[in-house]
Amino acid sequence: MVVSTRRAAVLGKPIAHSLSPVIHNAGYAAAGLTGWSYTRVECAAAELPDLVAGLGPEWAGLSVTMPGKEAALAVADAASPVAVAVGAANTLVRRPDGSWYADNTDVAGMVRVLTDAGVVAGAAVTVLGAGGTARAALAAAAQLACSSVTVVARRAAAVDELRPVAGALGVALTSAGWADAHRHLSAAEVAVSTVPKGVADPLAAEVAWRPGAVFFDALYDPWPTPLAASAVAAGLRVVSGLDLLLAQAVGQFEQFTGVAAPVEAMRAALTAAR
Repeated sequence: MVVSTRRAAVLGKPIAHSLSPVIHNAGYAAAGLTGWSYTRVECAAAELPDLVAGLGPEWAGLSVTMPGKEAALAVADAASPVAVAVGAANTLVRRPDGSWYADNTDVAGMVRVLTDAGVVAGAAVTVLGAGGTARAALAAAAQLACSSVTVVARRAAAVDELRPVAGALGVALTSAGWADAHRHLSAAEVAVSTVPKGVADPLAAEVAWRPGAVFFDALYDPWPTPLAASAVAAGLRVVSGLDLLLAQAVGQFEQFTGVAAPVEAMRAALTAAR
């Protein structure tokens, strides 16, 4: 069956704020993919299996954000090793036989933005938070051959849930309590914040940043966060969640369409939307 139009979308709940349609539709226009469109679909995790099962052949792929990343992995017929190791997928690709393939482009995106910021093999990483984005950070640290990862979290139980992931990835994981967050950030060669808006703000006045370190904050609204602003003031190389949003979208675009992503056009559209 020949399909003249192709569709993709981002799934999540809430989803109205998502900038993914801006990025992908700009990519389609720049690449001359005139039959392609990308939209937002409000979808809770429990609703995802039925939604995916009901999609027609015109659907090429889905981007999946919170809270559906674990459900996306579960609904797939096959998955990339990194998605399996992390236990979550942000990408579902429709294969020619109609089946769905799951991947996690958050990991490759994080590797890209950290590499561009100058992170090299052997670096010691400190991660704030122990949720889904922290899992992607562990996988990125593994791919970057980082020497160790210290996860600083408010709940010890959340870190315990990360230990099987770290084991599957071959990452040396240590944990620390939130009271010591400023000390670990101050010593970090690479610091990654994955906590929700506001949680890390008080640390901005407490951290004595290491010269030459790299700081990545998964947030981008508002920007800069107080912690990112303190890192900029200290002369660090700073990466935002907006950088990651673009990088992970590039990976999805190429898997959905099979063509090289027009990255600069996608970046320009995202910058204009912000």
